[in-house]
Amino acid sequence: MDSAFVGHVHALRLALTDPRFDACAVTGALAVQAGARGALDKAAAEAAGAATDEAGPYADRLAAAVEAAGTTVQRPELGTLVAAVPAARAERDAAVAAVAAVDDEAVRLRTAVKSRDGFFTTFCISPYSRYIARWCARRGLTPNQVTTASLITALIAAGCAATGERWGYVAAGVLLLVSFVLDCTDGQLARYSLQYSTMGAWLDATFDRAKEYAFYAGLALGAARNGDDVWALAVGSMILMTCRHVVDFSFNEANHDATANTSPTAALSGRLDSVGWTVWVRRMIILPIGERWAMIAVLTAFTTPRIVFYALLVGCAFGALYTTAGRVLRSLTRKATRTDRAAQALADLADSGPLAELQARLLRGRAGSFGSVYVAALGTLVMIAGAVFLPFGDPRLIAVAVIYVMAAGLAVAAPLKGALDWLIPPLFRAAEYVTVLALAVKADVPGALPAAFGLIAAVAYHHYDTVYRIRGGTGAPPHWLVRTIGGHEGRVLLITVLAAVLASREADFPVALTALAVFVALVVLVESIRFWVSSGAPAVHDEGEPA
Repeated sequence: MDSAFVGHVHALRLALTDPRFDACAVTGALAVQAGARGALDKAAAEAAGAATDEAGPYADRLAAAVEAAGTTVQRPELGTLVAAVPAARAERDAAVAAVAAVDDEAVRLRTAVKSRDGFFTTFCISPYSRYIARWCARRGLTPNQVTTASLITALIAAGCAATGERWGYVAAGVLLLVSFVLDCTDGQLARYSLQYSTMGAWLDATFDRAKEYAFYAGLALGAARNGDDVWALAVGSMILMTCRHVVDFSFNEANHDATANTSPTAALSGRLDSVGWTVWVRRMIILPIGERWAMIAVLTAFTTPRIVFYALLVGCAFGALYTTAGRVLRSLTRKATRTDRAAQALADLADSGPLAELQARLLRGRAGSFGSVYVAALGTLVMIAGAVFLPFGDPRLIAVAVIYVMAAGLAVAAPLKGALDWLIPPLFRAAEYVTVLALAVKADVPGALPAAFGLIAAVAYHHYDTVYRIRGGTGAPPHWLVRTIGGHEGRVLLITVLAAVLASREADFPVALTALAVFVALVVLVESIRFWVSSGAPAVHDEGEPA
């Protein structure tokens, strides 16, 4: 840091204390993490042998040399914040005046809030949650502690809903809103105090789903106490939400680094963004997490679990159709060339196991004439139709599952660079999840639907974990993990075989689903925890779900 530096303290925080970047700089200050230490040593050695009258602050020259050596130097956007190294008295006086004119604490509070939050979060939560974040920072609390408090609060809310009593539903609604306030606070605290961590990335990326799914289970248990079985609705809500998120993730991964990434649909969206109120309307109608949790909390307090799930299914289905239709139109009208990295990300998100991989290897080089997404869509429709319309335990469903396995292998045999290939992962998710739900419903024995809920939750955790690893730039989970839990096509085939084998002993089917759920959960959780607490995990903070 240059001794003549003039600027805001928060400008220095941004440059010197952010752990997410190997090197970070503002005018007059440079900081490096261990990954850029070698580049800094080399730059310092070269600077020592250079002419001493070279222009510019020493820290800036080092930053330029580090970047020239191939290490990216993050330069945070300062906005109204000041960071300068004045060369003359007049410049120093002007810089000091500029510092005095801007309250950096106000800027720090404002930038702690995400710029693209939903309407409910922006106008009903963030105006005061940012001050809760500052209160936590001044008392030494960490984002991980706040995240954990949010989870515990949501679990208590789920327990209250499970009572089936009106007081329990009211308390559950209130506690769910408190949990959401804390959920917003943890991210704002991380941005306010620049406390980004590997553990925080893992907790923040997974606890939202754990809270929501636990609350669904609580509502289902509470309804059961009153003689209303809504487990199928709870499983359906979880399936719809997860598939919707996979659509978001797949589309973003397929297109974030595509070249010539333009379309008339995107241009229309850009024009609509210039009309302020349309931005908020379009954010609200897709039912993002703030609006969704607010709706769940209010309906839980004043209605019944069945109404809550009906509203969720209708609202989320509309949001999913709206966003998916827009993205399909963009993909069909844009002229984009997708990269190998994007194709690999889609292949990882597809979650193909050994059966699909074997076929892909056999078909490689001969699969170019097939439309990957159309093969995946056909296989998904055949699998879902078989699971829905064939009787429980019908051996023909095994043949249908074999056809699905073949379609799954054929769909990923060629690089996923087609205009609509980003639909392949959500199609596979729908096929697997709906098959489990349909068989659990058809089994019609106590415990089948709760067991299906647990199995889908365990598999969904694996799929979310895959997404956040790819987002962090570390790639998908290790291949042995995907092979161990069978891949999506292997699990579908196994479940259909179990249904056929246990057709005469339907009461054993929930036990089989539970055993499979426990196995998947243990394998995935152990590897996930190992990764996210390791030194190789990315030091990032999740900026929230895209919808």
